[in-house]
Amino acid sequence: MPTVPNTTHESSGTSHQPRATNHDSRITNHESRLTESLLSVRGLSKAFGGVHAVQDVSFDLGRGQLLALIGPNGAGKSTCFNMLNGQLQPDAGSIVLEGVDITGRPPREVWQRGVGRTFQITATYGSMTVRENVQMVLLSRARRLFSVWPRASNLYCDEAMNLLSRVGMADQAERPCGLLAYGDVKRVELAMALAHAPKLLLMDEPTAGMAPKERNDLMALTAELTRERNLGVLFTEHSMDVVFTYAQQLLVLSRGLLIAKGSPAEVRDNEEVQRVYLGTGATFRPRAVL
Repeated sequence: MPTVPNTTHESSGTSHQPRATNHDSRITNHESRLTESLLSVRGLSKAFGGVHAVQDVSFDLGRGQLLALIGPNGAGKSTCFNMLNGQLQPDAGSIVLEGVDITGRPPREVWQRGVGRTFQITATYGSMTVRENVQMVLLSRARRLFSVWPRASNLYCDEAMNLLSRVGMADQAERPCGLLAYGDVKRVELAMALAHAPKLLLMDEPTAGMAPKERNDLMALTAELTRERNLGVLFTEHSMDVVFTYAQQLLVLSRGLLIAKGSPAEVRDNEEVQRVYLGTGATFRPRAVL
């Protein structure tokens, strides 16, 4: 029989095995976090009269994952978001967040359980400063919006500034939001969403109306924050350069039906997706390795 070489050093009585490097452990930790289940959607359906806006949609979203939901106008993306966020009651199906069924629960309860959202049309207070907008969310999270003493403007200043610094807006903290450039307002909205410390972040067309460089800067920041904070992020987007550069997995809706899901390469090469949405798909080759 063949013998197995003895790798122990008899003089020391110990065996030597390869040691994991810090780089190896970081990769292992990140991969293990990606497998943690955060959101599980099964059989989600919604009809308006005779129109089936969403039909039997199922998917999973893990921690540390950026998942894109794409499709032509009228595909059912907004309806799907509104059911996940509690703004619409599903006709059928289930939405489970960290093992808790949140199907049909009101938006505030869904928010309290750790689901944040940014909107295609930005939702900030234009007359308030950048810092005050973030403070408002921090006060709401702490249930101190109606505190008489101390003054609200004195509360959570450091926390608000830390968040603004992270999204690159600390230098504009005292400017009214109404005076900001559109791309900067989007960054403030992201800081406001993070102020809630969400587990799941829903981003509805986060780069709509932005210039190409702004789009990529914002999504690169979102990808960094997803990894740093171990978030699950589900976003809709019409800019395919953003989708195929930053999403780790894609879902494709058409007329309410989930017609494809998988990696960017799998979705790009899917014939049905090309037929109903992407064309040949040759334009959308990965441009960055994240």
